[in-house]
Amino acid sequence: MSSSKFIPSALRVLSGDGWLLFITRFARLFAYGSLSVILVFYLVSLGLGESQAGLVLSLTLVGDVIISLYLTTRADRIGRRRMLIIGAVLMAAAGVAFASTNNLFFLIIAGTIGVISPSGNEVGPFLSIEQASLSHIIPATSRTEVFAWYTLAGSLATALGALCGGTLTQTLQHTAMAPVESYRVVVILYAGLGILLAFLFTRLSGLIEVDKPQHQEASPPATDFLGVARSRGIIVKLSSLFALDSFAGGFVIQSFAAYWFYLRFGVQPKTLGAIFFWANVFAGISALLASRLAARIGLVRTMVFTHLPSNVLLILVPLMPSLSLAIATLLARFSISQMDVPARQSYTMAVVPAEERSAAGGITGVARTTGAAISPIFAGLLFAKSSLINVPFFIAGGLKIVYDIVLYYSFRKLRPPEEG
Repeated sequence: MSSSKFIPSALRVLSGDGWLLFITRFARLFAYGSLSVILVFYLVSLGLGESQAGLVLSLTLVGDVIISLYLTTRADRIGRRRMLIIGAVLMAAAGVAFASTNNLFFLIIAGTIGVISPSGNEVGPFLSIEQASLSHIIPATSRTEVFAWYTLAGSLATALGALCGGTLTQTLQHTAMAPVESYRVVVILYAGLGILLAFLFTRLSGLIEVDKPQHQEASPPATDFLGVARSRGIIVKLSSLFALDSFAGGFVIQSFAAYWFYLRFGVQPKTLGAIFFWANVFAGISALLASRLAARIGLVRTMVFTHLPSNVLLILVPLMPSLSLAIATLLARFSISQMDVPARQSYTMAVVPAEERSAAGGITGVARTTGAAISPIFAGLLFAKSSLINVPFFIAGGLKIVYDIVLYYSFRKLRPPEEG
């Protein structure tokens, strides 16, 4: 019996490079997930206050904006593989630095220059370049479904990472290891996975790269700006909206959401790991439904009609009177929260020329990171006051609803080529 029978039909179009990009996605998101559950705990155990931790997380994301913008807007011309390797090295370096100091200034420098994910979600140049590479080597008709599986792989990896990070630190603390040292073990693991990523990226072939003569013909230097020319207007609109969505999400990034459960209900890291394991599993499974829904109602409607109810559930989380109801509401929210992700990513790749995909993905990704970089500062200030720890959920949900409405009315008439 052929092993290909057990592979989903959409993934049978993947080449060796395609499978390798799935593996790097899994390894990276596992690292992000493991770190996100314990990062605020780690920073606080180093002696930082909640507001200082929020500052570190925000400036970490600011650094990711600069790094991502530089690498992604040059990837199509200088080399996608080369930029992915540089990103992995910066990820490993940031992990080493965070494990080596408790000085606020040096933590900020390391987080700004390196690649650290406080949310458990993608940061750095990886997502944009990997998706541009996948779009380059798969048929357009398979793109949304492949992206859905790509999203699922990341969600499962984040889930397993969160479970591993929470369980590992709790287990180490039971062996009389100090909490700060147990958290540091996870930070070191993060650095090690960054080194592994750098090696894996060296195994990619030249097939993921843009054909240079074709690129030069399509994007004359006179009209090129940050790697985009023909798609500039679309990218500006999408980037503005994505920034708003991420600014809202930055109030409840996974690190702070985990800390909220600790402050509100006294939940310990091991249990937090289990909670966010299932949250990310449900999120990943929901992403698979996106391609089927998009085939019926279109990518834009899929983005909006699945995102709206998830934001209502986000607002309801802090209103729950018990831990079990709060967890149930959070899991219900995650069960539909990621359905917009592959639709959004596929839509972005579909409405721009092939030679502008890395840059377009990078610019929209940077917009998302920029939005997410600002809000943790305010979230940290809110979490520093026990009476205000529920407010970030209300702000996040409300702003995300505004994003959904504006996105729908701005892009409902602009369809990707495969939708006719």
